[in-house]
Amino acid sequence: MRNTKKVAKWEIKRNMKNKTYLIGLFLTPVLMVGFYALFSWIGGGDETETEQVDVFINDQLEIFPAIEETVEQSGFDWNLEETDLAEADMEGALEDNEDTAYLFIDERALEDGVVPVYTSEDIDQFFTNQVQLLETPIQTMQMAQLGLSEEELAFIFRGVSFEETSSAAIGGNGGDSGTAESGLFTGESAERAIPGIFAAFIYLSIVFTGMAIFQSASLEKKDKIAEIILSSVTPGELMQGKVIGYFVLGLIQTVISVAIILPILIWQVDFPFMDYALVPELALLLLISVLGYLLFAAVFVGVGATMTDVTTAGNFQGMVMMLPFLPFIFIGPVFSDPNGLMAQIGTYIPFTSPGVLIMRLSLLDEWPWVEIIIALAILIVSVWLFMKLAGKIFKVGILLYGKNATPGEIWKWIRA
Repeated sequence: MRNTKKVAKWEIKRNMKNKTYLIGLFLTPVLMVGFYALFSWIGGGDETETEQVDVFINDQLEIFPAIEETVEQSGFDWNLEETDLAEADMEGALEDNEDTAYLFIDERALEDGVVPVYTSEDIDQFFTNQVQLLETPIQTMQMAQLGLSEEELAFIFRGVSFEETSSAAIGGNGGDSGTAESGLFTGESAERAIPGIFAAFIYLSIVFTGMAIFQSASLEKKDKIAEIILSSVTPGELMQGKVIGYFVLGLIQTVISVAIILPILIWQVDFPFMDYALVPELALLLLISVLGYLLFAAVFVGVGATMTDVTTAGNFQGMVMMLPFLPFIFIGPVFSDPNGLMAQIGTYIPFTSPGVLIMRLSLLDEWPWVEIIIALAILIVSVWLFMKLAGKIFKVGILLYGKNATPGEIWKWIRA
């Protein structure tokens, strides 16, 4: 273990002195911020501040004063007004208006927990999140009108959903089927999505940094220093040190990226990212990320040792480099049905399991714990198995010169 730590420290120090790595360390988050700024500029024109939203409320429950007080305390840039306009007139009312919303608060809010929200097409993207604040005065009225039996309390605390319909949807669908659930970053959906996005970012950072193991093992063979290194450490210690070293380098990349990107996001977007990110569920998502890294790192370090030069990599070695991208095949099926057959299949395949699991757990209201436990068991066994196989391949491959090993030769080493 002592030699493993030495190898890990050596890999970290060597890369931290590498100009290419250092440039990429800071250039990656800067490019991400640059693309975000570019897309914001293209999508938002020259406007840098959010526009005031005109909110018209058809209040049939007489709670407008309570709504005014709630909005005033929130600090939202809303211009609140009461209106007698009917829902049937929404298409004409929103046709020539910008940054406008109509809310219809009537018996449906008390009986069904639904408040129809009609918005102009260019409404601020965070309005759907902000309007959830009005749930409080409506629930207060629900509690005042009910006798507060256990059944009624359960009814009240299921919440109020604001069904949003834009002006474009009214015109295209006649106003009947244009409703939609609130956006991704609202209430419980944000609590699920933000930790998943954070874990996915860490997962991609450490896995993509770990792909450099592929080149590292090959470079040592090309420079003919593998024999010198192996005179001081065993092949297993060298391999383990590389895996740990590049894991730390991936974490360094993540910390630098978060330190640069997060303050800009908090400054530009009025959303409490950290409140949703630092939740207990994040620990499980990070465990999945680490297991995914160890799995891919084992494959990269083993196959990388079979190559005499990265530039001469064959089809087999090239296909190995594509393994981390396999979860992208399941993006469509997972987002359309997180509990569907394709999502479940992706959960149990070792090379797709980390990415698919993170996507599914970011979307589901209730986590399928049986499937999670089975997937984690498969991942842990796969990591152990591929580490053992990679050790066998690395032991022979790191000292093989002259040509890249073929799949048949690698299979012989594994069976030996």
